[in-house]
Amino acid sequence: MTRDESRPESALPSVNATQATRPSAATKPVRWAADAVATMREGARLRLDYSAQSLWRLDRMIEEIRRDGAPYDAVGTVLRGFGAYAGEVVARHTGAEWWETGGEHWLRTPDGRLWDPVEEARRCYAGDGSLRLLCREAMR
Repeated sequence: MTRDESRPESALPSVNATQATRPSAATKPVRWAADAVATMREGARLRLDYSAQSLWRLDRMIEEIRRDGAPYDAVGTVLRGFGAYAGEVVARHTGAEWWETGGEHWLRTPDGRLWDPVEEARRCYAGDGSLRLLCREAMR
């Protein structure tokens, strides 16, 4: 973005480097992740800081929800947010980019590998997945 000399500095839109370079496919997952962070902070008093360690807490939270017997229809949106959050952790630590095909969102890490963190969150709920392990593997 070049500076318009006719407008004062304070009138220019604020765009950080992340916003300027992220593909449009990142828009929805980034919003879902931010919603999950806010919901967990307000509802469960759990702070998520986009660290790999925070995914351990999400794995535990998904396990608790599953043990409580919540029907999938009631937690689908939460799981999508948790998966998007895990994807954002991977993206921020590896430079991965979000991609979208047919309404599904997935990540491509710089080494070309593909990841579906939203589906991994669903697998966690089914008792056969781990956001923490997905992140660990993606960061290798």
